[in-house]
Amino acid sequence: MTYTDAQAVRHYEQALDHLLFFREEVVAEVGALLDASPRSAMGHVFRAYLGLLGTEEKDAAEAATAFAAYRREAPVAALAPRERMHLAAVSHWLEGDLHQAGRLLAELAVACPRDALALAVGHQIDFFTGNAPLLRDRIGGALSAWDTDDPHYGLLQGMYAFGLEEAGHYDLAEGVGLAAVERNARDVWGIHAVIHAFEMQGRPEDGIRYLDARTEDWSAGNYLNVHNWWHYALYLLETGRTPEVLAVYDAAVHHDGSAGVAMELLDAASLLWRLYLEGTDTGGRWPALADAWARRQDGAYYAFNDVHAVMAYVGADRFAEAEELIRERRLWLRDACVTHPERSNIPMTAEIGLPVCRALVAYGQRRYAEAAELLLPLRHRFQDFGGSHAQRDALQRTLVEAALHAGHHDLARTLLSERANLRPRCRYDQDARARLGRRTGVPARSVEE
Repeated sequence: MTYTDAQAVRHYEQALDHLLFFREEVVAEVGALLDASPRSAMGHVFRAYLGLLGTEEKDAAEAATAFAAYRREAPVAALAPRERMHLAAVSHWLEGDLHQAGRLLAELAVACPRDALALAVGHQIDFFTGNAPLLRDRIGGALSAWDTDDPHYGLLQGMYAFGLEEAGHYDLAEGVGLAAVERNARDVWGIHAVIHAFEMQGRPEDGIRYLDARTEDWSAGNYLNVHNWWHYALYLLETGRTPEVLAVYDAAVHHDGSAGVAMELLDAASLLWRLYLEGTDTGGRWPALADAWARRQDGAYYAFNDVHAVMAYVGADRFAEAEELIRERRLWLRDACVTHPERSNIPMTAEIGLPVCRALVAYGQRRYAEAAELLLPLRHRFQDFGGSHAQRDALQRTLVEAALHAGHHDLARTLLSERANLRPRCRYDQDARARLGRRTGVPARSVEE
């Protein structure tokens, strides 16, 4: 580690540990690293990654400014090849090219499969770009280079479990995730992988029992606690306990003391949107959430966030704000395609984000046929703008509801048949099929029949 003394290396190792456990102390530890060795290449790389991992436009801008100042003085020729690859990867990400950053980190993982920082950051990039095969194989391809008694091996297993789940290997994901959490009880990403596997198999009661048994391990003191509370609320929703869903929303997902960061606000919007689709009265929660999104004043940075902001505006009946966001993104696209064509958010916005935003507005204005028409061509491409299957299911449900409301019964039947055969025990799918049966006079058959 070039220009990094022994004390700074100790801070680096501790920061890496905090990162893998999603602990908030990672920021202070990277600061201590740079205090000990101000010229540390990996210290500056690490700090830049932290500014990017939250998908926060303002944090990314600050990280870019600090990293540019470092690069103006950095003697790159003196750095090791591994450090230069990290420098290149983070530089591409700071310029908006997530995909090239991910490719470079994948090359680095081949050359240095025990570089935990490269694996962890690359894994998150795969998540942000919705690349399920790489979520699985980036980690799977490196695991054999690790000793099973390495302190970080179990944390790699937790990442691998999430990749397995997103790639559709639910039983294997569950087993690998459970093994990871047995090694490290507070591996919140491993816990997260297990509850994703339960979600995708339609096992909400198992998920509730698992989270209840480990509440002390995941529910506070880490960057993922709100998201895992969101999963808990999804399980409650699936079991029909709407009052408890709202109680979790108020206590843990969004409230007056919430930080207002994008990752938490999108969970809040996604949860309320599912209730919106079911026609549930959520009281004054939508206006408060729309206010929180409006206060952010986000520019065009990550289309996945934009979609959830529009959910909040539509849910609050603030269609003018939704339309203004759409208009601003169209103008941004016109210029960015010329000035910064390498930015990953350009195709994410043009091909997925904007059509989905328009569909959400159409749905909110009861133009259901238009909403279905916009969403139908995208339903096998939603992953192209990031997120997980569980997160994107809010959009899949919107398409189902739009088809039902528009009277597109054949489409609704096909969509619901697909869903029911994947998760026969899903309450939402059963209810939607029953509604379709009442409208058409043809009762839905059980997938077990």
